Parts: sequence; C-alpha cells; structure tokens
Amino acid sequence: METILTTTNHIKFTHHHYHHNTASLHSLRPLSVSYTFKTSVLRYHSFRSLRIHANSQAAPTSVPSTSLASIPSEMKAWVYGEYGGVDVLKFDSKVSVPQVKDDQVLIKVFAAALNPVDGKRRLGKFKATDSPLPTVPGYDVAGVVVKIGSDVTSFKEGDEVYGDIHEKALENPKQFGSLAEYTAVEEKLLALKPKNLDFIQAAGLPLAIETAYEGLEKTGLSAGQSILVLNGTGGVGSLVVQLAKEVFGASKVAATSSTGKLDFLKNLGVDLPIDYTKENFEDLPEKFDVVFDAIGQCDKAVKAVKEGGSVVAITGAITPPGFRFVVTSNGDVLKKLNPYLESGKVKPVVDPKGPFPFSQVVEAFSYQETNRATGKVVIHPTP
Repeated sequence: METILTTTNHIKFTHHHYHHNTASLHSLRPLSVSYTFKTSVLRYHSFRSLRIHANSQAAPTSVPSTSLASIPSEMKAWVYGEYGGVDVLKFDSKVSVPQVKDDQVLIKVFAAALNPVDGKRRLGKFKATDSPLPTVPGYDVAGVVVKIGSDVTSFKEGDEVYGDIHEKALENPKQFGSLAEYTAVEEKLLALKPKNLDFIQAAGLPLAIETAYEGLEKTGLSAGQSILVLNGTGGVGSLVVQLAKEVFGASKVAATSSTGKLDFLKNLGVDLPIDYTKENFEDLPEKFDVVFDAIGQCDKAVKAVKEGGSVVAITGAITPPGFRFVVTSNGDVLKKLNPYLESGKVKPVVDPKGPFPFSQVVEAFSYQETNRATGKVVIHPTP
C-alpha cells in the first residue's frame, strides 16, 4: 500500500527580484482563504496495477469564488533569468501578476505539471523564438478562474478549468507560465476540468493528451489498424496507448517499456508489451500500420512500420518516412476528450513520486529530466 504523507516544508529561499515586462497592478491586500481538500488520485503501484489512493491534498468538489479585491499585485513564482540547468530556477515572492487581455482569463493555479519541453526551453534550445527573459516556466495548468477578459464568453469566475497555456509549444510561449500563483490564459486554450478528476490529475493531461490526440490524427490511424507506441509508460505514450484503443479504435496496441513496467502497460490495455531491454522491436517479424515515437528512436521506428504505414515522432532526429509533430494547444480537443475521461475509459497517470510541493520544483524538474517518470510529474499544492 502506498502512503502519501503531506508535510509543511520550511525552506529558506534567496530572494531574486527581476524587472518584469508587465505593468504592475496597484497594490492590493490579498484575501486569505483556506480550503480543505478530499478526493483521490490515480496512481500505479510497483508498476503492477493502477490504483486509487486517498490524498488529503487534492481538489475540492466546489471552490469558493475569489473576489477581484483579493487578487494581489504580486505573486510567488519560480523564475529563471538566464538559460541553463535546473540551478537557474529561483523562487521569487514578488513577481507581477500578469495582466488579463480581452480574450484571456486569470487562473488561480491549483496544480501544474512538468513536460520535457520545459527543460528544452530553459536550456535555450529555441531561444530564437522564445519570449524575453526572465521566464516563469510551466505549460500545463489546472485551477480556478478568478477574472475574465471583456471578450470571454465560455467561462465565468469560479469555473474549474485546465489547459496547456501556450498555444505554440516552441513559438513565442508566454513569459508567465503555470509555475506561479496565477497565470493568464486565452479562452480558446482551456476547457472545464472533467468532473471526476481532481486538480492533480487534470493538470497532468493537457499538453500530453493533446499531443497524443493530434499526433494520432496526423498518422491517419483508423479503426481496425495496429499501432506500436515507443515509451508507452511516459506522459504522452501512456495516453497514446489509451486513445488509440478507446478513441481511434485500434485493433492491436503494442508498446515498449523496461522490464519492471510491463505489467503497467498491460493494465493500460496494451495487447503486446515489449521489453526493450530484451527485445529489439525493430527486428520483430510483426510490423505495424502506425508507429508513434515518443522517445526519440525514429531511425528504428521506421523499420517497424508496414509499407505505406505512418511514423510520427515528437522528439529526436527524423528518419524518412517518419515525420515530426509539435502540438498546438487547443481547448476544443480537451472538450472533445472530456467524455472519455469522465467515463473512465481514458485515465490520467500521475507519477507516484509526486505530487511535488511548490517548494520542490527544482527537485521535480531534476526527476522529470531523468526520463524515468511514469505518467506525469505534477506540482501541488501551489501557493
């Protein structure tokens, strides 16, 4: 049995103040609101089964609305002012709360999730198209709407929402990400949080499930076809496996993992779990209609596809006929998939080492960047 122990971490932070490119709001005294949370989080245990575990730090069924007067001018956030490793991440208690544009809502962040793109961005891999430094990292968010722009019609204050806040993953992502108390997000990038999921589960879904769905669409996977998923236990791969079967109607799903995670793949619904430490998937006599490369082995993936089949890769070098795919955030995809999540046909997977508290964001990034996480690395609670 897995035990989740919640403690209050007293950590001394060195204050780092930056001049931000966002105009400061007038100083407002924040209203102190206390929530008591009780729900459950989907986990796996020893990679043998998917289980539900009680968690005293999860989402409430309803959240008290926050008055505009309670929104402060400054917030706590993680910030980096230069590109580099995890050591460039600094805790800052005086980051300006982002202004809300006409087509945006302001979200009080309840949980956020890490993605490989966060690390690549922090390392400066796409600094030519990045927003100006300093940066508050974070793509995925789940939280509560506390303010709406004048053009917003789909949401109201108090709505529980989730989404990937950057429309283009690599092109001009926001300066103010989700690893903060508040974040401003375009209405079109969000959806209402599935009713049966808490904030922890919901936060880990948006970028990964949108990547899985949009990538599968681009492969042309149709009912009755077979698919091989490389890294079927990762954040994206675990959702590709489920969507391929439940949404796209694949007749056979194969996926790769290490030895200890094979049972976990079976519990996800994989028909053919492949232990990559003992078998070379590219040498198997069976070939597949579609190969979804979520690990960066396109050169091998193209050897496992049927003639005329499709190979999509989300990372690493590309070998023809494989092609690269980068997700575009779209709240309509989340809305389309919400029924599958609410019915339980598609399940979020949260790595058992988490959720990490906000004080341990550096440790969470270090772990996520080992590429050994199963499912998503989530940050919760946030300040």
